[in-house]
Amino acid sequence: MFDISPTEWTAVLLSLRVATVATLVATPLGIAVGWLLARREFWGKSLLDAVIHLPLVLPPVVTGYLLLLTFGRRGVVGAWLADHLGIVFAFRWTGAALACGIMSFPLLVRPIRLSIEAVDRRLEQAAATLGAAPWQVFVTVTLPLAVSGVLAGMVLGFAKALGEFGATITFVSNIPGETQTISSAIYALIQTPDGDAAAMRLVVVSVLISTAALVASEWFARRALRRLHGN
Repeated sequence: MFDISPTEWTAVLLSLRVATVATLVATPLGIAVGWLLARREFWGKSLLDAVIHLPLVLPPVVTGYLLLLTFGRRGVVGAWLADHLGIVFAFRWTGAALACGIMSFPLLVRPIRLSIEAVDRRLEQAAATLGAAPWQVFVTVTLPLAVSGVLAGMVLGFAKALGEFGATITFVSNIPGETQTISSAIYALIQTPDGDAAAMRLVVVSVLISTAALVASEWFARRALRRLHGN
């Protein structure tokens, strides 16, 4: 049951790599967007919020197809990146990270936005009154107080990226060793004779990784809250 083959380990490690890269790259943008939605009023704010959450309601295959049209080798953006910078996303693990990052972005932004909205603005105003620049107020006051939301968003984004399937397989296909993540490996195994045992092994591994991520997130969040309260 737990005799995981090298091919299965490759899928597990690739999934961790893709989910980690997607989360780390998306987090700074998620913090910026969360702050923008929480602290600024501007024309089109509702539209921006809707666009950010669109991957949650669109069929994942639609998102993957749009990514293929945009970032594919002949796509509007993909052709320019390939010709001028030598960057290719389609049918590469980096494309899987891009797809996972986009699909998980709404779950990353939401907790960050709510956490920033919960920060007392009087503390930010007090820091500004003492001469802190806006970026210093954000780094020294807002972000530390919102760190629990950032951690929660990162874990939710990581968990979503780890289990992403529809957009990924549409955009980068299911290439063993290159784009075959846990989800696509399980899909391939259940389509083959005698693949149920291997699929179940990957299911168990996926559950264990996701559970560990959630437990770690809770521990980090509690520790951050204790530090903020001086305990």
